[in-house]
Amino acid sequence: MTAEIINGKEIAAKKREEIAKEVSKLKENGVTPGLAVILVGNNHASRTYVTNKQKACQELGMHSLLIELPEEVSEEELLAKIDELNHDAEIHGILVQLPIPKHIDEKKVIESISPSKDVDGFHPVNIGRMMTGQNAFLPCTPYGIMVMLEETGISVAGKHVVVVGRSNIVGKPVGQLMLNQHATVTYCHSRTKDLKFHTKQADILVAAVGIANFIKAEHVKEGAVVIDVGINRNEEGKLCGDVDFAEVSEIAGFITPVPKGVGPMTITMLMYNTLKSAEESINR
Repeated sequence: MTAEIINGKEIAAKKREEIAKEVSKLKENGVTPGLAVILVGNNHASRTYVTNKQKACQELGMHSLLIELPEEVSEEELLAKIDELNHDAEIHGILVQLPIPKHIDEKKVIESISPSKDVDGFHPVNIGRMMTGQNAFLPCTPYGIMVMLEETGISVAGKHVVVVGRSNIVGKPVGQLMLNQHATVTYCHSRTKDLKFHTKQADILVAAVGIANFIKAEHVKEGAVVIDVGINRNEEGKLCGDVDFAEVSEIAGFITPVPKGVGPMTITMLMYNTLKSAEESINR
């Protein structure tokens, strides 16, 4: 058995076409969706992510604002800049690129962003709304996973979903979104005993652990849907996921590759959330 590839790059391209059309409509009514990204310091990976976000904004006709602050910026200065953006009518989405320097309280920074402009979906208000099934900005990577499954025609209702990883950015919220769509969800993590026992029961297995090629064929039930969230470098320095693709693709029913899997969906859903915020700002 060879798994069907879920091509995130193709799905993201389709979604971006839809977003671009909606952006054009808004602009005709005098509203240009605006995204502000704050980059603290000069982390190479962060700068790459930020560049990709700016590029996506430009391609979709959105307004993009990059604010670069030095590594030694004070917490007070950063919070003041966020407050300024909270009151800027031309900015509909604000995100602070993580990680940030250790002398700044990350939780305080996230909570200082207005929930109505929290397009990363990290604010406790949006997390709470997500938990209770209310209108919210959903975290971009988990949201992207749900869209990928939907576009592939895979229903999660009644399925057993096993999530390996419990981060606030991916693991916890993706499990909650699956639960919201009537899946039965099991979370596994570093202290889970007999990981294989749990993962072998998964109809849908989400790997978000951050270890290259961690999930092997022995972890996967035949015909399962395998979603690989990991972005790692293997011993040869090549990009790879948390799933041993060569092994697992021989047993899974569907699988996401790395690259061209979940990655392209993350920025796409960030663009979608910024569009949504701009649309909702008209009625505020």
